[in-house]
Amino acid sequence: MERLVGTKAPEFKMKAVTGDGKDFIQVNLDDYKGKWLVMFFYPLDFTFVCPTEITGFSAKYEDFKKEGAEILAVSCDSEYSHQAWINQPEGLGQIKFPIASDKTGEVAEKYGIYMKEDGISLRGLFIIDPDGNVKYSVIHDLNVGRSVEETLRVLKAFKTGGLCAINWSEGDPNL
Repeated sequence: MERLVGTKAPEFKMKAVTGDGKDFIQVNLDDYKGKWLVMFFYPLDFTFVCPTEITGFSAKYEDFKKEGAEILAVSCDSEYSHQAWINQPEGLGQIKFPIASDKTGEVAEKYGIYMKEDGISLRGLFIIDPDGNVKYSVIHDLNVGRSVEETLRVLKAFKTGGLCAINWSEGDPNL
């Protein structure tokens, strides 16, 4: 697999459900032109770790929005499964961003995280800049969720346009 960081983000076009679970929409990379995009893939709806990540990102959505970023969650489940998960009592509940359906795994494959033998994606997270370039990528196995705070920290660091030392945080000087 070729690296994605430092290259144009692979194009995508997927069906999605809005975060309130009411409407189906179509999302594509061009929808996010001029904005930062935090796109994260998770393996499956109705599982244990995935809802902690999704609701965690939703809880910090306004912080990402303040930084000029949008969030898009993606899994290989259908948009109907996403909708049922959002709306089901004891399910995910309403969130503040859409969940896209990559039923064929085509998008996950373009992003280098598709596990064809299982028909699901690894946990992959990508920060894409307003010009459509992949700036950051985190990919790991299924059992451990990602850090929303670290994702927000990295986004803010990229937005400085400068060199940021280890453990840089907002307000720290650049090198």
